[in-house]
Amino acid sequence: MFNLGWTEVVLVIGVALLIFGPKKIPQLGNVVIGDDVEIGANTTIDRARFGTTRVGKGTKIDNLVQIGHNCVIGEHCIICGLVGMAGSTILGNYVTIAGQVGLAGHLTIGDKSIIMAQAGVTKDVPPGSFMLGAPAVPHKEFKKVNAATQRLPDLVAKVRELEQQLAELRQRLSNDGR
Repeated sequence: MFNLGWTEVVLVIGVALLIFGPKKIPQLGNVVIGDDVEIGANTTIDRARFGTTRVGKGTKIDNLVQIGHNCVIGEHCIICGLVGMAGSTILGNYVTIAGQVGLAGHLTIGDKSIIMAQAGVTKDVPPGSFMLGAPAVPHKEFKKVNAATQRLPDLVAKVRELEQQLAELRQRLSNDGR
């Protein structure tokens, strides 16, 4: 966001939102695609606003993928269908992104990380991570949360039972104290 004194300008996908309406901002950069890269049907790679959007050698990109401006994709990555990478996201080498993953902008995904299907990544991911969920969390944490979620109906029933027992005990104490 830029403050021009009379209004603020919000830059989104190469468009400035001004008080008099959206104004297109030219994307002046380029796209560099490395050797042995495969790009599936209906995949869009936005050229950089300034500088370069880069796809590293040996990377395989499935159908219907959106790669935002100024993204840098490392070497030998796998990006499955329906992935959306917002602008200025950096993927390390040998990263796997499963289907329907959303990557917020200005993130770094470390080398050899795996992002499982339908994850929503909102923070940087350290190298060698195995992430899933929305928001994306490490695999072990996701398993714990999922296991706890599966037990919630029983836990709610147990809390209700304990509340009932507590109410009965309080009632007895108040009756005995008279």
